[in-house]
Amino acid sequence: MEQLATFGGGCFWCIDAAFRRVIGVSNVYSGYMGGHLDTPTYREVCSGDTGHAEVVQLVYDDEKISFETLLTMFFALHDPTQLNRQGNDVGTQYRSVVFYHDDQQKRQSEEFLRLRQSDYSAKIVTEISPAVQFFTAEQYHQNYYNENPRQGYCSLLIAPKLDKFTKRFSPYLAI
Repeated sequence: MEQLATFGGGCFWCIDAAFRRVIGVSNVYSGYMGGHLDTPTYREVCSGDTGHAEVVQLVYDDEKISFETLLTMFFALHDPTQLNRQGNDVGTQYRSVVFYHDDQQKRQSEEFLRLRQSDYSAKIVTEISPAVQFFTAEQYHQNYYNENPRQGYCSLLIAPKLDKFTKRFSPYLAI
């Protein structure tokens, strides 16, 4: 059955690129969630003043891949102990967040964080928040990595993460 999952963990280009390879994920949309401005633009979100996080929203088949597996993948793609940042990307728009779409996702996310805390020396700061209106990012952000693999950010930062992700999760990937 088709479900939605929405994750924010730094720049959405990397998260988008990884989840596009996952068997059972039929669509990936980069966008914004969690702020106070209607129809935010990338420029506005990057200012840090809108309250939105850069997120990816996945459409997935829960008979092919579980929400828990998607959580595991998401946590492998970013550092959930960095507050309002990922690497050089700094600001609340880059926060670690799971926007849950139902009570089951909320419970699973809370339990996942509780169980995984012992894997980290620092406190996990990932927010677990109810999904609110999702705003799709501008078209040039969709599938950005695959459209721009030689761009500096993509080749230096995303490509190594994708290599690591591919090695770890290869049974779940269509490569």
